[in-house]
Amino acid sequence: MKIQSAVLALAVPLAMIAGACSGSSSTSGSAGAPGGAGAMASGGSSSSGSGGLVGTGGTSGGSSCTNVTACGGSVVGTWKVSASCIKVSGNLDLSLVSAGCPTAPVTGSLAVTGTWTANANGTYTDNTTTTGDEQFTLAPACLVISSTQTDCPGAASIISSLGYSTVTCTPATGGGCGCTATVHQSGGIGLVSNIASSDGNFTAAANLLTIDGQPYAYCASASGMTWSPQTQSPTTSGTVAFEMTAASSGGAGGAGGMGAAGAGTGGTAGSGSSMAGSAGSSMGGGGNGMAPCDIYKGGGNPCVAAHSTVRALFGAYSGKLYQVRNTAGTTKDILTLAPGGIADGASQDTFCMGTTCVITVVYDQSGKGNDLWYQGSTMVPGSPSSSASKATTESLTVGGHKVYSLYINPGNSYWVDASKSGIPLGKEPEGMYMVTSGKHFNAGCCFDYGNSETDRKADGSGAMDAINLSSNRAWGTGAGSGPWVMADLEYGLFAQGDNKNNPSDPSQTATFVTAILKNNGTTEYALRGSDATAGSLTTYYKGALPGGWNPMKKQGAIVLGSGGDCCKPDGGANQSDGTFYEGCIVTGYPTDATENAVQANIVAAGYTK
Repeated sequence: MKIQSAVLALAVPLAMIAGACSGSSSTSGSAGAPGGAGAMASGGSSSSGSGGLVGTGGTSGGSSCTNVTACGGSVVGTWKVSASCIKVSGNLDLSLVSAGCPTAPVTGSLAVTGTWTANANGTYTDNTTTTGDEQFTLAPACLVISSTQTDCPGAASIISSLGYSTVTCTPATGGGCGCTATVHQSGGIGLVSNIASSDGNFTAAANLLTIDGQPYAYCASASGMTWSPQTQSPTTSGTVAFEMTAASSGGAGGAGGMGAAGAGTGGTAGSGSSMAGSAGSSMGGGGNGMAPCDIYKGGGNPCVAAHSTVRALFGAYSGKLYQVRNTAGTTKDILTLAPGGIADGASQDTFCMGTTCVITVVYDQSGKGNDLWYQGSTMVPGSPSSSASKATTESLTVGGHKVYSLYINPGNSYWVDASKSGIPLGKEPEGMYMVTSGKHFNAGCCFDYGNSETDRKADGSGAMDAINLSSNRAWGTGAGSGPWVMADLEYGLFAQGDNKNNPSDPSQTATFVTAILKNNGTTEYALRGSDATAGSLTTYYKGALPGGWNPMKKQGAIVLGSGGDCCKPDGGANQSDGTFYEGCIVTGYPTDATENAVQANIVAAGYTK
């Protein structure tokens, strides 16, 4: 499944801004006091302070907002939001969620608080929070989403993935739904966005400030600044006002000296869990140097795709795990520390120091060449909203070594056409697993890993066979509030043999989660899972395929991070959140015993935060 995504900008009247909001009356603010000298840092010296903050102005008696008169200027410094007055009108673009109607009329309001810092090198840090609410109406046709009929709660679940904190939709008289949405978003000033970031790059030219592709008309002086978001569908109007902080207007303190680095203590070898542990695998656990793909092969289910950013999935594998690219366009392959070992996270730290790195490709360890390139790359052209995942968002420890995850946010997705590389096709049996996280997820469609369409279109029931972890409620669900281990079989997410609730499929709350799907292609499939750091697998469902999905019609592409009909140049971008550490796809229908041995190996690998 897939629902397309993009930035959604919303807003409406809030605290009025002097000079930006019209009204019947207003009072003037007083001038700020002169700034003091900059504070002295240890080992440094301070310079004199400059002038103080300008007055923020009085209250406005009106209720309408106008856009800023753009004048350009320097935005370098740290700025505090002093007031905001933004309005949203027009139509919400529902093509972003593959709805059966193109738009829905929308109104609402947002407020902005916090600080925003621009650096002279063109990077920024966004410590703002955007809050508010919005209302919209869904026509009956809007309840057909990604070619599948849903209800008002199901539509609310999917639409929330556009960046809302919550969405509640209830049946409306005459059909359709009336919806109320709330917003509580870090970053992405004055916009509702599922790709809002706390840091990134900006440019300022021709009175237009562009932040990670989002334009704002702006006017900046030495002490104050105003912005107006430039968005359509819906249309935004109004202004966010800032004042320069005292820290920026005062003198900068000297940098303190760096202390000498202390010597690290040696690690202790755990029983059967060190890199050279007795009878342990090279991963620090398991037996006889075996890794998941060795275990699957021993059970008669060879890996035809194996991907990980944290470790080797074959006991003898010593090749490339993934590639990072810095802002200069230079790339580096991250390898294992030893055959069958952990990723060399330290080499990524060295390469990415002082720059921003993204993960361009996760290499296939199976030897089949099924490397997963990000959708939007030259290898897999994608929508303008598609981009590579940031390489340094989440670090963790595996086998006692620092490594990094593939941290998927909306807009990130990876893909390869593996149809001629040994992956099961049509009704051929297939198994797969991934280690993911129960802490980073959303209701967006769809955080998948597995078999997908080669044309990147929704080609009908059974065209996909992929593991999903999400809290999406549009189709099947499990117990509690999610996320759940489910199967994306196209035209629906399934927790059992139909698209209803499965109380035996629990919410996944562990930091590290093992998720398993196997499908014999004709009569049966199964969902299993567990905490990836302790415990044995539990079978959540094992039974008949949904009606109409028998036999399966798998096409043989591999997707990671999104659904199947995603991310083409004309097809929108991914909406889902999720984390990927490792996973593989195998031929045949693995036994429970084989999967249990794989789970034991994952636990022994030693995932920790």
